[in-house]
Amino acid sequence: MADNSQSRTARRKQKKSKKKPVWKKILLTVLLVILAIGIGVGGVFTYWIATAPELDASELAIPFSSIIYDQDGNEFADLGSEQRTRVEYDEFPQVLIDAVVATEDARFFEHSGIDLRRIGGAIIANIRGGFGSEGASTITQQVVEQSFLTPDKDLSIKVQEQWLALQLEREYSKEEIMEMYLNKIFYGSRAYGVGKASEVYFDKTDLEELTLPEAAILAGLPQRPTAYNPYESPELTEGRMDTVLTLMVRHDKISQEEADEARGVDITELLNPTDPEPTHYEAFLQQVRDEVEEKVDGADIYTDGLEIHTTLDPSIQEHVEFLLTDSEENPIPYYDEEMQASMAVLDTNNGAIRAIGGSRNNQGLDGFNYATDLNRQPGSTIKPIVSYGPAIEHDQISTYQQINDDQPYEVQGTDPIRNYNRSYAGWVSARDALSRSLNVPAVKVLEETGYENAQTFAEGLGINFADDNIGIRDAIGGTETGVSPLQLAGAFRAFGNEGIYNEPYAVTSVEFADGRSIDLQPEPEAAMSDYTAYMISDMLKTAISEGTGTNANIQGMPVAGKTGTTNRDGIEGAADSWFSGYTTNYTISAWTGYDEYDRGIEDTQIPHALFRETMTEISNDIETADFTRPSSVVEVDVERGSNPAVLPSDYTPSSEIITELFVSGTEPSSTSERFDQLDSVSGLHAEYDEDSNSITVEWDYDTDTDVSFEVSASQDGGQMQGLSSTDDTSIEISDVESGTEYEIQVVALSNEDSGSTSDPVSTAVTVPGEDDEEEEGIPSVNGLSASYNEGDSLIDVSWQYDGPPASFEVDVNGETQTVDSNGIEISGATPGETYTINVTPVGQNGDNEGVRGDTQSTEITVPEEEVEEEQEPEEEQGEEEEQDEEVEEQDEQEPEEEEQEEENENDDNGEDD
Repeated sequence: MADNSQSRTARRKQKKSKKKPVWKKILLTVLLVILAIGIGVGGVFTYWIATAPELDASELAIPFSSIIYDQDGNEFADLGSEQRTRVEYDEFPQVLIDAVVATEDARFFEHSGIDLRRIGGAIIANIRGGFGSEGASTITQQVVEQSFLTPDKDLSIKVQEQWLALQLEREYSKEEIMEMYLNKIFYGSRAYGVGKASEVYFDKTDLEELTLPEAAILAGLPQRPTAYNPYESPELTEGRMDTVLTLMVRHDKISQEEADEARGVDITELLNPTDPEPTHYEAFLQQVRDEVEEKVDGADIYTDGLEIHTTLDPSIQEHVEFLLTDSEENPIPYYDEEMQASMAVLDTNNGAIRAIGGSRNNQGLDGFNYATDLNRQPGSTIKPIVSYGPAIEHDQISTYQQINDDQPYEVQGTDPIRNYNRSYAGWVSARDALSRSLNVPAVKVLEETGYENAQTFAEGLGINFADDNIGIRDAIGGTETGVSPLQLAGAFRAFGNEGIYNEPYAVTSVEFADGRSIDLQPEPEAAMSDYTAYMISDMLKTAISEGTGTNANIQGMPVAGKTGTTNRDGIEGAADSWFSGYTTNYTISAWTGYDEYDRGIEDTQIPHALFRETMTEISNDIETADFTRPSSVVEVDVERGSNPAVLPSDYTPSSEIITELFVSGTEPSSTSERFDQLDSVSGLHAEYDEDSNSITVEWDYDTDTDVSFEVSASQDGGQMQGLSSTDDTSIEISDVESGTEYEIQVVALSNEDSGSTSDPVSTAVTVPGEDDEEEEGIPSVNGLSASYNEGDSLIDVSWQYDGPPASFEVDVNGETQTVDSNGIEISGATPGETYTINVTPVGQNGDNEGVRGDTQSTEITVPEEEVEEEQEPEEEQGEEEEQDEEVEEQDEQEPEEEEQEEENENDDNGEDD
């Protein structure tokens, strides 16, 4: 039994000892996983290699040209079909080969198509900076990419590129591959291949004549041919040449002494004195190139054989380019050759770029594009974007919002902010402040709205602030924050498009040679509420119709826009002059200035003219609709000068009523009492006193209001003349003329508000003549008066009579009745109706029976609002005549005022009109 037990124990130990250690199991698992991954990766790589394109000798020789189409699908440019000269390898000087190899691929003549050492370095760089942060392409790989592959940086493309590079090295010699490379690459200035580049830049068709500095320049250009263009950026070209020379020394192609000697040359003296011919629609094509390079990774419009569909309107582009020339037919009054100008024209509805005017007289091939690359202070054109737009959006201020423009605005640590004309208007509306481009209200509005709200609003319209931080002077465009005409046009376009913004774009889609297509149209976004867009547009219409932008106005066309100028210390005139404006169809931003920051513009109105001429031309034969007021905005009549805004009363004069815009729900509900009409006097009567030869006038007035009374009189129907103003309810008119009829009128005046009055009430009395006492018969009544009792809606008529017994025939608007009393009441008086009352005494006894005395008359109008409106045309005509006289006086003063304004615009704070 014991033996059996030991045997079983031994067997268990033996089995246990045969189990594998845990680490071996883990190692085995890892190896299996690695093998599986390797097989998988190998399979993927095999698939990518299998699907790589075939080497095609015909495609190795000439780069593909890219075709550019306008908005209607018509071809207007073929980039790559010209400016190419083929050069054989034997014609390349050694200095050029050495410069290219040292710069692009130091082991080109040693590797088999791919450089494993460079790949290792690139892998490390990509691990640190992300895939695509550094490439390891050899010259051979670059030839393959340009000839057969898309510019994508996908791993699959890189694998295919390396595979095809190995294939290419097997079929072609190093010399042939170098020849392909130097004949393919783009050197800028429409030059394809080193042969054409040598001719364009150095006027050398024999490459053996190239010097070391010239070879170094050519070797450095392909990396960034536009940026390193020696015609436009000689300082950048010099820096790139220095890099190439350093690499040549490092790889033992030249000595340090040779490099130092090459660095001593003046690059501008090396260049061909004759600039190459400019490209057709160059400024627009520059924007196309920039958009494709930015949005399509690695794409090159000069070599990739792309079909690029754009937003170009050739007719607009040609007109814009015409206005930027010195043609004798050009209506723009440029006053010297050095002043620069640029424009950008957008479709207001979608942000599509219809035209770009990059510079005056097209300053050379691939030159500086002032419409897209400029970065200058925007001046007052920024006010709708940084001040008033955010204030409407966040605080829902109205166009009537009152702002105190009382004095220069003190800013801690810097000079005060002043208005451009050094005058201050007191309380002004937001509309008035913006249209007159006042600086002080703009900065106050910004501070009230808050910097964060303003910055967020402006950035949503494509404005980027210097140091990513907004400041108080950004409200007037006087900081380091700069803009370009294209950028500014994009921001203003959103105001004309109900607040919808998208980045301005020139390219709608790109089609590759393999049939793939990419849509490049940016997505629109709501940058503001529709009420903000409409209210800003309405205020900017005022800025053009009667503000600082009147020279940009187009008769009969609803146009909105804003001016802007900037000033700098030590210069006369403006450093920059801007105008940005729009209709519901197009948006245009124009700029003029000089390359030199210390040179001022004498005529700041040229951008206005560029806008006016362009908008007029491109709007021919199309309907330009006005901006549509959204339901979120209400138009409200308010009483001028009220703060806060109040509604006008029934008695507010029309000259004191203005119409302004409010966000729905924020409009005023209180009614002004400033011009409320006073109650009329009652019981007015006048009586002649023979003893004192005077007329005593008395009336009643029942109110607690502090009033005085203005008494006027006319003689025998003549003109009413003021007699006196009194606080009493009676007055004596002395030294009256015999035989004369006096009509006497009394008006109540408020002592608290000079604008508040009552309706006039009148009565009449006749002073007897010298023979009146001897005459027999029936005398006329005297002291005839009529007053309206609003509470009972009746007219109270009364008179006096001194004569033989008589009854009185009373005629009211043709209806007659006879009474024996000295008065009647007319009930049911109709508001707004005028009543003419005639009273005739008729004798009752003896010889006087039936004898009629003279008829006396009076007239009264029952008050109603329509009554004033019926009288308004005459008053308004008088006002218009006064305004016309004021305009004539203003016109006579304009030359002197304009001269003074030019002097005042030289603001040492970068402030603006």
